[in-house]
Amino acid sequence: MSRLPQLLQRSFLDQFGRMTRSATSLRARIRARVGQPKDDAAVVATPERSEVTRVTAAPDGECIYAIGDIHGRHDLLERLIVEIEADAASLPADTRVTIVFLGDYIDRGLQSRDVIEFFLSDRLDKFETVFLMGNHEEALLKFLDDESFGSQWVRYGGGETLYSYGFQPPNTRGSLGSHEAMAAARSAWTKLWGAFRERLPQEHLEFYRSLKPYHSAGDYLFVHAGLRPDTSIAEQSTRDMLWIRDEFLDDTRQFSHLIVHGHTPAEDVFHDNRRIGLDTGAFLSGKLSAARFIGEEITFLTT
Repeated sequence: MSRLPQLLQRSFLDQFGRMTRSATSLRARIRARVGQPKDDAAVVATPERSEVTRVTAAPDGECIYAIGDIHGRHDLLERLIVEIEADAASLPADTRVTIVFLGDYIDRGLQSRDVIEFFLSDRLDKFETVFLMGNHEEALLKFLDDESFGSQWVRYGGGETLYSYGFQPPNTRGSLGSHEAMAAARSAWTKLWGAFRERLPQEHLEFYRSLKPYHSAGDYLFVHAGLRPDTSIAEQSTRDMLWIRDEFLDDTRQFSHLIVHGHTPAEDVFHDNRRIGLDTGAFLSGKLSAARFIGEEITFLTT
C-alpha cells in the first residue's frame, strides 16, 4: 500500500493525538519533528531505517506470521487473515504455519468483542496460534479486579470495549462538582463493574487470563511492547514487556533475538537490525500489518 499523502498523514497524527491520553511521554525527538502532544498511543513518524544486514531465521519447517495491534478492528482482522490464508496456500504441504498475535486486541475500536469471538471460533483452526498479552488486555483484567480503575481505563479506549459488550460507561465529567456528584459517579461505576463481571462470557475471561507475555521461535522474540536493554530475557518484567517505550525504542544495542513488537503506532512497519515494529494504528488508519518469517526471509502484509 502506498504512503498516505503528506497532509493526510499529518491529519492522522493529529487525530491520534487528540483521541488518547497517557501516563508516559512521547519520545522527545519524534515529538520535536511532528509537534505531537504527550500521548500513550500517539502515532510516531517512522524513524529513518538503516540498512538491514542482520541475518535471522525461523525454525526449520515453520512459517510464522506476526500480527500487530488490532484494537477492535474485526473487519481488518478478517481481511488480513484472508490474505494470510492465500499466502500460506503456496507453502509446501508439510510446513507448520503459526500466527503470533502481538496483543492489544481490544479498546479504541467498537468491534472489540467481535475480535475475541473471532479468536474463539474455529476460524483459525488450520493454524497454530500464539496470543500475547497487550497492555490493554491487562487493563481489562485490572478493571475486573478493581472497580475504581474504570474511569482511567475509558480514557485510553476501554469505553469502546464496554460498548462492544453492551455497556455504556457512566458520564462522570461533572463528578468533581460536588460530593454528591462524586458519590453518584462511584455508584454508577460500581453498578457497571458488577454487571460487567457477571455478564462477561466465561470463555472470554479464560482467554484474557491465558495470554502470554512473550514467545520465542528461531532467532525471533515476539512481545507486545519491547524489552529493557541490558536485561536478560529471564529477568525482564512483565510490565516492561507490556508497556516499555522510550528505553527500548531509543536504544541502539541489539538483543540476542530480533524483537518483533507492537504497542507504538507508526505510519509504516519498521524494520532494522534490532527490531520489527508492526503497530500501524489499525483502529484509525485502516492499516493492520503483519510480518511473515520463513527460513531467512522476512516479508510484510498490510490491509
